Amino acid sequence: MAIVVIVAGVLFGAGALCAVYRIIRGPSVLDRVVASDVLVATVICALGAEMAVNRHTDNLPVLLVLALFAVLGSLSVARFLTDRGGS
Repeated sequence: MAIVVIVAGVLFGAGALCAVYRIIRGPSVLDRVVASDVLVATVICALGAEMAVNRHTDNLPVLLVLALFAVLGSLSVARFLTDRGGS
């Protein structure tokens, strides 16, 4: 089980680093928004995996708040970009 946890941690870390790279390097606003959504989703998945491994639900409110911020952030950026008229 320890090997699975290590592999999952490495993969979550690699996904987060790739998302941060795209946030920094992204040529457009939409690339940065998608990368930030991927980063939040990766953090949510990592916290969920940590909760499953350690068999607790202490981080459940954090997961719910992160999911709420992800949805509201995506909606607000989409509305801003449509009002602005494109990328």
